Amino acid sequence: QVQLVESGGGLVQAGDSLRLSCVASGRNFNQNTIAWFRQAPGKEREFVIAITPSDLTRYTDSIKGRFTISRDNAKNTVYLQMNSLKPDDSAIYYCAARPTGAGYRVTDFNVWGQGTQVTVSS
Repeated sequence: QVQLVESGGGLVQAGDSLRLSCVASGRNFNQNTIAWFRQAPGKEREFVIAITPSDLTRYTDSIKGRFTISRDNAKNTVYLQMNSLKPDDSAIYYCAARPTGAGYRVTDFNVWGQGTQVTVSS
């Protein structure tokens, strides 16, 4: 299975952009669905966006039109481009992978990165 490392988080102002990266090591990266989740203090971890091996994407409504996901299988990397950031987007962002199955709940993903902090000031 793959291992995941996120990077690219930071402190930005409302309206700014950030690009997060999720770099995978291990076998068969291109056969995994990769998702981004986020967790704000005191809240449950929530699904944000995902990309399948065939480049189909799925996302939560709150980020529609602002966030996009892409993958570069040659670099074993998935990117999360975040535009028009809002203070409500502040959270730890986690990259997750699943080689099989369906669903976009936390329990549907069996490999997780350590997370990267995103803070958006107003």
